Amino acid sequence: MVSNNESKVLDVLEETSKCVVNISTIRLIQDIFYQVFPVKGMGSGTIIDDEGHILTNNHVVQGAERIAVTLWNGEVLNGRLLGTCTIHDIAVVKVDKKGLPYAELGDSDKLRIGQRVYAIGNPFGLAGGPTITAGVISALNRTIESKNELLENLVQTDAAINPGNSGGPLVDVNGKVIAINTAIIPFAHGIGFAIPINSAKKCASEIISKGVHTRPWLGIMGLSLTKEISRYYGIPVDEGVLVTRVVEGSPAHEAGIVAGDIILALDDVPITRIEKLLGEIHKKRAGEKVRLTVYRDGFEYSVEVVLAETP
Repeated sequence: MVSNNESKVLDVLEETSKCVVNISTIRLIQDIFYQVFPVKGMGSGTIIDDEGHILTNNHVVQGAERIAVTLWNGEVLNGRLLGTCTIHDIAVVKVDKKGLPYAELGDSDKLRIGQRVYAIGNPFGLAGGPTITAGVISALNRTIESKNELLENLVQTDAAINPGNSGGPLVDVNGKVIAINTAIIPFAHGIGFAIPINSAKKCASEIISKGVHTRPWLGIMGLSLTKEISRYYGIPVDEGVLVTRVVEGSPAHEAGIVAGDIILALDDVPITRIEKLLGEIHKKRAGEKVRLTVYRDGFEYSVEVVLAETP
C-alpha cells in the first residue's frame, strides 16, 4: 500500500527519470603492437534545458570518438561533446533535438545531512530505461582523489551508485537535481559521491556560452602551514597558506600580495591548507572578485583580488 505522500514522490521521480539518458561511447585504444581497436564505455546524463544540452561526467565521455544518447523512450540520438571541466569532472553533451523533457536544477548550498535523496541512472547499460535507488545524504564537503585530480566539496550518499550511474542525477524528494553522481569506492557498500549541482551549473553555463571552461587563477605558489613548519621558521600562525612566490602580473601581484604573506581565509572561509585554497578558488569564475584575509608582519589585512583566467 502506497501512502499519498509517497505516491506524490513516486510521481515526481517518474517524471524526472524521463530527463535522464544513457550515454554510450566508443574510444579508440592503441595496444603495445600499435594496433587500434574500439572500446565501449557507458554512463548516464541529465537533460538540463529544452535545447538538448546534457550534463554528465567528464570521465564518461573523455576521449570518445562517438557518443550515442539513448532517451527514456528508447530513441537513440548522436551526441556531440561541447566541453569539459576536469576540476569538477563535468562535461556537457549536445543532441540536435529540441523540446525534450528536462530536469529542474536545485540549490546544493541548502543540502542537509540525513536528507532523503534518489540516484537516477542507467547502471550497466540495462535495457528498459533508467533505474532509481534511494538513500540519504551521509556527509557534505568530502574530498577524494580521482585519476590525479582532487575532487572536492563532494556530496556523500548511501544511495546505490553503480557502474553506469556516473553522470546521472542525485535528486531530492521534489525531483530537483541537487548533485551529479560521479564515483563509488570499490568494495565499500553504501558509499557514493556526487558533485554539488551549484558547481556543475557554473561549469555547464560557461561551457554552453563559451564552449570551454576556464579555470580561475590567483597566481601564487604556496605551502600549507603546519605547527612543525611554523615552529621551525618562527611563524606565529599554525594554519594557513604561506605564499612562497607571486607570479608577476598575476591577480595576486596586482592586489599587492607578496612572498611571505599567509592566506588565512577566502571570502570568510578559513583556509588551512593549499588544497582548500585551490578548492575555494575553483568554485569561483574568472573575473570574479574575492576577498582574502592575509597575515603579514603581525597584522591581519583584507585584500580584494579579481581572479583571472589561467594563462
